[in-house]
Amino acid sequence: MVFIRDPCGIACLVVTYGAVLYADYVVIRWIILTTMPGSLWMSFHVVLFNTVVFLLAMSHFKAVFSDPGTVPLPANRLDFSDLHTTNKNNPPGNGHSSEWTVCTRCETYRPPRAHHCRICKRCIRRMDHHCPWINNCVGERNQKYFLQFLIYVALLSLYSIALIVGSWVWPCEECSQNVIETQLRMIHSVILMLVSALFGLFVTAIMVDQLHAILYDETAVEAIQQKGTYRPNRRKYQLLADVFGRGHPALWLLPCTSLNHSSRYHDTPLLSHEV
Repeated sequence: MVFIRDPCGIACLVVTYGAVLYADYVVIRWIILTTMPGSLWMSFHVVLFNTVVFLLAMSHFKAVFSDPGTVPLPANRLDFSDLHTTNKNNPPGNGHSSEWTVCTRCETYRPPRAHHCRICKRCIRRMDHHCPWINNCVGERNQKYFLQFLIYVALLSLYSIALIVGSWVWPCEECSQNVIETQLRMIHSVILMLVSALFGLFVTAIMVDQLHAILYDETAVEAIQQKGTYRPNRRKYQLLADVFGRGHPALWLLPCTSLNHSSRYHDTPLLSHEV
């Protein structure tokens, strides 16, 4: 379990959980219980909405506290004094190198596609970017949970907007007509509508970018460096399975570690590779 002590990241965590809890409060208290009292739809929406909230919270928790793929540091300090600049690591063909490289800040060897994060202060395998909304890097080991988090935020935003619009289009005629309660419900509904639209559009854009990075096998760091696709001949399904695990695709949206997914992450001895 990892936790980055970054003020910006911690503030984003507070905002994230605050927004989710507020959405849950408004939808349950002011939309469902107020406009659907005693109906089967009330029970259905309460269970379904809180199920999405639970899956969102679990995927976010896993993305925050999972190791993103930190390259282990050597037990003893390595001597790079005789390492000279050569052309052996120049990217061939598509701009990628199959050689291990040296991180001068971590003072260790790192595998291909690993990059140093200045916030985490470590090298991360297949690092895409550092995301303050999970206060962690998005890398080889937690990209699955990060993408699940984006999907559930988008679903929750869409679900909230649908319930709000539904309460306006089909108002409850038997419900309380108290003026203060009606005004409070309207204020909370408008605020949640704006928040849901803002977060929904934001995470949808990031989700599309993440799916593009996975399907074209090019992280955000590699895109900036214009290295191109890492494995151009690999099938799209295999690229998705590399992120979500080799289990059935129906299980890809569950925020749990698949048995065969974790077996790929055994740390390779750092001194067994030439640089």
